[in-house]
Amino acid sequence: MHTQQLAPPLVPYNKNDEEEKKIILREYRALLRALKESLKKGDKSLLRHAFEIAVEAHKDMRRKSGEPYILHPLAVARIVVEEIGLGVTSAICALLHDTVEDTEITLEDISREFNTYIAKIIDGLTKISNVVDIKADTTIQAENFRKILLTLADDPRVILIKLADRLHNMRTLDSMSREKQLKISSETTYIYSPLAHRLGLYEIKSEMEDLALKYTQPEVYTEISQGLKETKRERSRYINEFIKPIKEELTNNGFKFEIYGRPKAINSIWNKMRKKHVTFDEVYDLFAIRVILESTPEREKEDCWKVYSIITNFYHPSTERLRDWISVPKGNGYEALHTTVMGPGGRWVEVQIRSTRMNEIAEKGLAAHWKYKEGAITAQESKLDSFLKHLRDILNNPDTDTIDFIQDFKLDLFTEEIYIYTPKGDMRILPKGATTLDFAFDIHTELGMHCIGAKVNYRLVPLSHQLDSGDQVEVITSSKQTPSEDWLRFLITAKAKSRVKNYLKEDKRKIAEDGKQALKRKLEHLKAPLSQHNLTELMHFYKKSSALDLYYAIAVGDIDLKDLKNFGVYGDKLQPAAREIKPETKHAGPVDEAHKHKPAKAAELIIFGERSDKILYKLAQCCQPIPGDDVFGFVTSGEGLKVHRTDCPNAAQLLANYGHRIVKTKWAKNKEISFLTGVRIVGLDDVGVIQKITNVISGELKLNMRSMSIDSKDGIFEGTIMIYVHDREELNKFCNRLGALEGINKIERLESQEG
Repeated sequence: MHTQQLAPPLVPYNKNDEEEKKIILREYRALLRALKESLKKGDKSLLRHAFEIAVEAHKDMRRKSGEPYILHPLAVARIVVEEIGLGVTSAICALLHDTVEDTEITLEDISREFNTYIAKIIDGLTKISNVVDIKADTTIQAENFRKILLTLADDPRVILIKLADRLHNMRTLDSMSREKQLKISSETTYIYSPLAHRLGLYEIKSEMEDLALKYTQPEVYTEISQGLKETKRERSRYINEFIKPIKEELTNNGFKFEIYGRPKAINSIWNKMRKKHVTFDEVYDLFAIRVILESTPEREKEDCWKVYSIITNFYHPSTERLRDWISVPKGNGYEALHTTVMGPGGRWVEVQIRSTRMNEIAEKGLAAHWKYKEGAITAQESKLDSFLKHLRDILNNPDTDTIDFIQDFKLDLFTEEIYIYTPKGDMRILPKGATTLDFAFDIHTELGMHCIGAKVNYRLVPLSHQLDSGDQVEVITSSKQTPSEDWLRFLITAKAKSRVKNYLKEDKRKIAEDGKQALKRKLEHLKAPLSQHNLTELMHFYKKSSALDLYYAIAVGDIDLKDLKNFGVYGDKLQPAAREIKPETKHAGPVDEAHKHKPAKAAELIIFGERSDKILYKLAQCCQPIPGDDVFGFVTSGEGLKVHRTDCPNAAQLLANYGHRIVKTKWAKNKEISFLTGVRIVGLDDVGVIQKITNVISGELKLNMRSMSIDSKDGIFEGTIMIYVHDREELNKFCNRLGALEGINKIERLESQEG
């Protein structure tokens, strides 16, 4: 069973040369042991050769922790073999994965020393790290992600080694600066863990998310891991009591099996606490029971259902929570039977039933499919093949490298799946929430482009109709139909959105060409060329983000070229005749609504950027930061600097996609200014409860309250209080004081402002 390897506390590094050599050799031998079963003739000397090249290439390099750099590729190679289940070729590539990027070694050297196959994988890994030809309207991260997907479509091992590389970086993040920790963690939750999920690497996905939580929200992470430690003995006792009768019955029925309980991932416990507004103690299913059967491929389905029958003889199942991924595996090949049963003491327990083959696929994902290939194309392989084909389809178009594409694609990676049938009975897998139009595009692009409606289960429905699992769909088309911008409102799959956006862009380009010619003529009249400098000036003047938007606006008459009289031509360069220059704001007060009731003597947030001046900023409404919160600054395009909490719902996306716009921020000590924040309270609707609450706010703590709304139903009240506090310490004091009142069951900080 895989156990999560969290990085040990950081201690100063002080190993001598001899000790380092021993550590490096120990790691190399551990890699050899892991590969023992798959080593063929000549493999060992190839691996040794790769190891020696990597040691020599990285000999003068150190990691941030002070360790020799070679320990990183060795660790990545071990993850690739032990945790992902790849073989010698991938281990060699993992050992050499940083050589082309960071050392004198070239791809030609690798091709000569090994073969073109290994060189091709290393090239894929280098391309992921080296970003070239970035277009002005994309971020480094967006282009990087597109390259990752391109290499995934080309050779899936590239992304598997990259995931191992990222996992090891996450495990050793302690030695990095706070900003690096935030950026790498956010990128991991935004891009890498969804990919691990889609490729069926559930263990790696969970560990990545747990480690990301450790660095983005250390307090939450510590609280939950502490809670798991404290309840470990009690959980073990409960698991033993739960599995005892099942164990006996399975043995009596002649099954060969393994049964054990394992704790849920810290991140999934946190998600449950947030979504259901419960505390750690109130999360019942802190663990899942797993039954793994030794069974032949012919009998495994039948055996899993027999085990289900035995378990439900002892414990009542929740019928709504039965998940049959044996009859219809998930899109990434995951197979298992999940049920939730009422265990002893009135506790819901999730039970997962799998065969050893299914278990290996669940833990090793994509890599395990190759092991079970044996010349035949399995249902799982064909699903993965269709996923990779779908990926290639989207990426073949050069217009798909924007952040829009990433967000669309992420939906495909992470959402639940539904199963839809064609009129002939073929099954297609789509994300939950997909519409009839998504289905049409999934079958064929041309079918989507000309779709005017569909018959779902023989009933006529519109394009925007959301499909349910089991629906049978017949697409209706018309040669006169063409895509419209309106379609983007209800399409949810990346393939469909990408096709429609490309069509609309192409259409826009044709119209924009007229605008370009009109602008060219006008500039020729002014004796100025249509150069990059002049184009940039005009885009800035007309407030357009791209040349295409500018040309299009001219063509459709949104822009009047008569305004060009406001420009002068200097040499061949256009320049506004009298550009308004605003003096730089150095010590502006904050502009957030929260501050209006009390004038600020000085800004209370210091921005550590190129200089330490206090500058104009706004507090983000999505997370309402207050002094004491861990925060970062984000440079927006229209509203200047916005300050977000690092645990803001939008933080991962901003940090992962717009790294270049992030500004390091820190609160200055200033008790002059109050900040608006909100709390949600739940309690028993007792006489005088409102008076008790207002007493604490106004009487005891003397806080300024902006609003209070209370709603009560069947003896329970739920309310929201918006108050002004100076910092997080004051907010915590307020929450603790309210929590101590009789009849108050729950109190929590609001995620975002309401009203």
